[in-house]
Amino acid sequence: MISHPRLASVGIAGLGISVALTGCATASDAVTTTGSGGYADGDYTATGDYQAPSGAESIVVTVSLRDDVVTAVDVTGDATDPQAAEFQSLFAAGIASEVVGVPLDEISVSRVAGASLTTQGFMTALDAIKSEALDS
Repeated sequence: MISHPRLASVGIAGLGISVALTGCATASDAVTTTGSGGYADGDYTATGDYQAPSGAESIVVTVSLRDDVVTAVDVTGDATDPQAAEFQSLFAAGIASEVVGVPLDEISVSRVAGASLTTQGFMTALDAIKSEALDS
């Protein structure tokens, strides 16, 4: 029993379109794919610097993009100050739930897992990633 007949028909219509489009793909389509925002699909890495009470800190951010949407994120830090290292660790553990599945241009975080300064570094790295993904 189908409880949502409209959804079933959309699914069937979508399958028909998918099959038709699959036949139209060329090798060059697989090489350069961009979403509607113009970002090239792929993995991008950038460093985000920020100022903590203990001094200058940085994090390395890697983002995977597909159709302008973040599909994965990884953040690593190398803070020497114990408090900064703790905030970087908390941030790294919490950022995926904030940005995975979100269009790149819609990401704006100010505090993640209590870390606000690390977030500044993340947003700086994200700006660099956006520029790189546009140029690709």
